[in-house]
Amino acid sequence: MRLLLDTHIWIWFLLGDPRLSRTHRTLMEDEGNELLLSAISVWEAHMLIEKERLPVTAVPSVWVSQALRSVQVREAGITFAIAVRSRTVALPHPDPADRFIAATAIEMKIPLLTVDERLLAYPELRCL
Repeated sequence: MRLLLDTHIWIWFLLGDPRLSRTHRTLMEDEGNELLLSAISVWEAHMLIEKERLPVTAVPSVWVSQALRSVQVREAGITFAIAVRSRTVALPHPDPADRFIAATAIEMKIPLLTVDERLLAYPELRCL
């Protein structure tokens, strides 16, 4: 199964965060699943490190490079269709990262692994 990872799911997996559910961990560790990550999640992780909101000691570019090598993910690129959809997704908040991630899952027609209540509540989005 193809799965899009929300930024926090990817980060929690990498950091061994206990907030990652057993179900999400099992899905991510299942070699039969193809994990995709939006380019916007890399941008978001970089920003979180710059703002010192992630408990890492490496500089952002080094940490992101190591993270991308340590978990087998495929890049879910930002296409024209995803860019347009990101502006029409009717989320109750203006967060650009969430808009791109939701648009990516919708346009690619794949489920999103998330615990974000605002994304879980969005009817066009299939979440796990």
